[in-house]
Amino acid sequence: MSTQDQSRTRADCRRTARLLLLLAVCAAAAVVLVFVGTERGLALRGEATPAPDWSAWPSDVHDDPDLSCLKCHQDRGLTMTFPSEEVQPLYLDAAAFQQSAHGERLDCVDCHQANRRYPHPLPEFATQRDYAQAQYEVCKRCHFENYTRTLDSMHFEAMSEGKADAPICTDCHEAHTMTPLHESRLRVVETCSTCHDEIYNNYEVSVHADALQEENPDVPDCVTCHGVHNIPAASSSSFRQQSVDLCAGCHADSGLMDKYEISSTVLKTYLDDFHGKTVGFYQEQTSEIWPDVAVCTDCHGVHDIKEVDDPDSPVIKENLVETCRKCHQDATSKFPSAWLSHYEASLDKSPLVFLVKRFYQVFIPLMVGGLALNVALDVWRLARNR
Repeated sequence: MSTQDQSRTRADCRRTARLLLLLAVCAAAAVVLVFVGTERGLALRGEATPAPDWSAWPSDVHDDPDLSCLKCHQDRGLTMTFPSEEVQPLYLDAAAFQQSAHGERLDCVDCHQANRRYPHPLPEFATQRDYAQAQYEVCKRCHFENYTRTLDSMHFEAMSEGKADAPICTDCHEAHTMTPLHESRLRVVETCSTCHDEIYNNYEVSVHADALQEENPDVPDCVTCHGVHNIPAASSSSFRQQSVDLCAGCHADSGLMDKYEISSTVLKTYLDDFHGKTVGFYQEQTSEIWPDVAVCTDCHGVHDIKEVDDPDSPVIKENLVETCRKCHQDATSKFPSAWLSHYEASLDKSPLVFLVKRFYQVFIPLMVGGLALNVALDVWRLARNR
């Protein structure tokens, strides 16, 4: 072998040795990364997950990504343990998912894109809640408009303040078994009650809840008054001002109120009195001023609204003085008698007020018309005598 061939052989050996050394280093680094990742991340069932047995499944299973996922996730014992020692079940009810709003529209990997690879990369989150809050951003890929509405809600404000229990998409709609909430308005109320249980207890004994139990479509549930995704703070001045129009949305609808033999003039009569005129003035000026006068909920209640003839109703005659004293501390027993309630004066109801109003409706135009006629005649006389 020539000297040139020997040199070429030695160079090839050195390159091969360097390549083998590089492969050895990469393999060692991979082992270290897997070990560290397992220690810092999450553990499935507390131990290494065996590779799935693909032989027991149809040969075309790879054509359906959901079937590939369900081969493992139909195991009721499959769990994931967080560093906080919280255990997350990983079982998925395939039938429930198929019946959900996403069942025929999305595959598993549409939301769990990081899990296209197997073994799945282990998410590095300390608690279940941290993981859920990170995952809820996935919803905006399809529901961007609703997602952006939540950014103006009191729920998002609470989350931005670091409150871990602030509601996110999956708290209301669930993760894998979501169904359109509008299909059952009772479910809307029950969903809200998971966080607002005290308010739910008040609402449950209200006239609205009684009708809702029968799935009456005409009565309000939580989202009717508070909105769906862009839920404002009910303690804000703007919400207080808008609450009058909110109630009027139903109670000023003559077609709807006639159905239940309820007066639809409540908004008109309210806006004609001192309270309503003051609120109307604030509405025209700015939404930043808290109207320190009575709005609907101050008299009728907020969530525990009763029928007006219910013995516990705050607006029944026997209880009305105490209701007025919330603002008018020195109100006497005759104080409510100065208010016509939501009635319009008539010969049957407050006939004296009705007759006085009618008198002035005739008298004032006659007086103004007579004055105008007197001025006109005086001008005509002056013009004629010139």
